[in-house]
Amino acid sequence: MRERPTPLRFSALGFGSAGIAGMYRDVTHAQALAAVDAAWDAGVRYFDTAPFYGYTKGEHRLGAALSSRNRDEFVLSTKAGRMLTPADAGGAAVSQGGWANPFPFKVRFDYTRDAILRSFEDSLQRLGMASIDVLLVHDIGSYTHGNEPETAAHYWRQLSDSGFKALDELRSAGVVRAVGLGVNESAAIVDALREFDLDCALLAGRYTLLEQTVLDDLLPICDARGVGVLIGGAFNSGILARGRGVPAHSPDGSCPAFNYASAPPEIVARVERFVAVCDTFGVPLSAAALQFPYAHPTVKSIVTGARSPDEMIDNARGFALPIPLAFWRELKELGLIDQRAPVPGECAAATHVRELARERS
Repeated sequence: MRERPTPLRFSALGFGSAGIAGMYRDVTHAQALAAVDAAWDAGVRYFDTAPFYGYTKGEHRLGAALSSRNRDEFVLSTKAGRMLTPADAGGAAVSQGGWANPFPFKVRFDYTRDAILRSFEDSLQRLGMASIDVLLVHDIGSYTHGNEPETAAHYWRQLSDSGFKALDELRSAGVVRAVGLGVNESAAIVDALREFDLDCALLAGRYTLLEQTVLDDLLPICDARGVGVLIGGAFNSGILARGRGVPAHSPDGSCPAFNYASAPPEIVARVERFVAVCDTFGVPLSAAALQFPYAHPTVKSIVTGARSPDEMIDNARGFALPIPLAFWRELKELGLIDQRAPVPGECAAATHVRELARERS
């Protein structure tokens, strides 16, 4: 196994740019910039984006918001795996993934060496940055391509045959400091680690209050291999974002959202059990959702999105809110979280949380 470079210092709380790129609902450019400024003021120093977000809108907006910041003071990641080309003349983008008012581009999956290198160069230009710290292969695996197994296998062959070579070239040349995957399923990361030496992985929605199966495989493997895990989707698409009476809804507004769709009744019922415990201890559900995954020592950052300064401030406050150990013990006693899951102790302030992040780096 190769010798690893000096690890990147991810802030404990990270900022994901899907929200400011218009996921599910539109956000003005001014609102987007203000949300990033609020993240910076809250101590966030890790920012993540992707060409897919708003069909390049996320990269443009995040780059603009960070353009006046000292480049040495933050960690920046973007992704590759989709190529964006202009929509037909006079036409509009055909939105995938619930983007509101995306930029006028068409999306095509491509995990080959040449496509990853081209995507990386395009991202530098959209961000207006001379460097990107982390490059993640975006949405490879059955979660995205599983409806057609032959298609999923085709894209995996692209990555295996030549895409990993692009990652290795960029990392070996020092153009990026780390490479990994940005996915919604742990199996893709485990499969990739069998073939390639990843530095990190951004996993969305699979290690949350509602899901901890990665304790069986992914987290022990990453811990043994020295692979840092970045957790996205701590709210499981919204159902864990708020407490009773203020639900986060699915894109069509029909019911609470879970995994980018409407939550099934059994998930809604389980969340109500969490809410009952939260009410007993006076703990906001969103705060518990943000803090829980960060307690695992392999997790380096919790990447959360915000469309406005208020949302970002709420996230930062929730992440730093003191939660009694008795609360976490109650969740375990009720069987709501895995007995093996590490849980947070008392967290006095946001500065303490950031100190933990630096210690883990």
